[in-house]
Amino acid sequence: MFVLSNFLVAIAKILNIALSLYMWIVIGRAIISWVSPDPYNPIVKFLNAVTEPVLRPIRKKIPINLGGIDFSPILVILAIIFLQSFLVKTLMQLAASMG
Repeated sequence: MFVLSNFLVAIAKILNIALSLYMWIVIGRAIISWVSPDPYNPIVKFLNAVTEPVLRPIRKKIPINLGGIDFSPILVILAIIFLQSFLVKTLMQLAASMG
């Protein structure tokens, strides 16, 4: 049973790192959007390609755009924090109870 416990711990840690990394990518995208970035810049292209599939559905379902400010990155960051607080901790506690 310790193998499954260690596997769950590994998945929880990788998930936590991936969520943190994606949160920083969303923050970078939000900061870059404050200036007028060159759309042909490879970094801007990467940030748009990685974040747009998540941000676009949120913008369509919840069109919160007050005064030209896009609140969809904030909602994504809150969702990431929720997943880190709930899913990652649940996986860690499940692994601890098994091992």
